[in-house]
Amino acid sequence: MALFSSLTPVFIAILCIVIVAVLKGFKKKSKKPKAQTTSTSESRPWVDEDLQDNTELNLEEEDNDDWTHREVDVPQIPFSPPQLSEGEMLRRSQQFFELLNKRRSVRFISPKPVPREVIDNVIRTAGTSPSGAHTEPWTYVVVADPDMKHKIREIIEEEEEINYRQRMGEKWVNDLKRLRTNWVKEYLDTAPYLILIFKQVYGKLSDGKKKTHYYNEISVSISCGILLAALQNVGLVTVTTTPLNCGPQLRVLLHRPANEKLLLLLPVGYPSENATVPDLNRKKLEDIMVFV
Repeated sequence: MALFSSLTPVFIAILCIVIVAVLKGFKKKSKKPKAQTTSTSESRPWVDEDLQDNTELNLEEEDNDDWTHREVDVPQIPFSPPQLSEGEMLRRSQQFFELLNKRRSVRFISPKPVPREVIDNVIRTAGTSPSGAHTEPWTYVVVADPDMKHKIREIIEEEEEINYRQRMGEKWVNDLKRLRTNWVKEYLDTAPYLILIFKQVYGKLSDGKKKTHYYNEISVSISCGILLAALQNVGLVTVTTTPLNCGPQLRVLLHRPANEKLLLLLPVGYPSENATVPDLNRKKLEDIMVFV
């Protein structure tokens, strides 16, 4: 009995060591392995890793930054927008709805030139969007050079064909087939402009340190929505495209820094003379709004 009592602490210590080792091994197994990419199309990841926020952004390092270089208090200025009558508000709201209700995704875009100043103004309009802590985490890359547009098309069509043939499920492909869309993107050549919208997952301060961009994807998405409205307002058309698995290649092609991730690509121009769109209906107000 005495011998058993003397061995009990040793046994307990060994048991604790074994339990700790087992738990560590369980944690290692539970971690998801990083996707490995090779040159073969079968092993390419489905989700575009370039869309993810940069994991190198160390928040603890950010918290330890010297805050003396940052503006602590932003001056406030008076703000008094014009007050409209209820009748004018109703008229404008109806007019704006009717304008935006005519917006459609158009894949048949004319090569007819569009004034550069118009593109400048619609992007200025997109830049009025709100953003987390006013970081304005967007970069709009406008491509007009024919050779560069064609290189972009080659990259996108190569990946899109793999998406349609291998990555996307049968149901997804069939849903797109009824809209008469596939991996061939002629509008990437014919549209006078391609606008590639990059989100800045973090910024860079003058001293080389990283600056957190809060809600960067939501902020850039809101800005894209304003851009679509601005394009509709001037009579131009586009189709929102998300070139999956093309982000890293397009970022390198356009010489964009590592903190920028491609979010959206918009071919922009006038509709072609023979342009068509699917005969679709939008949901009614009662189907999209809940009033409490």
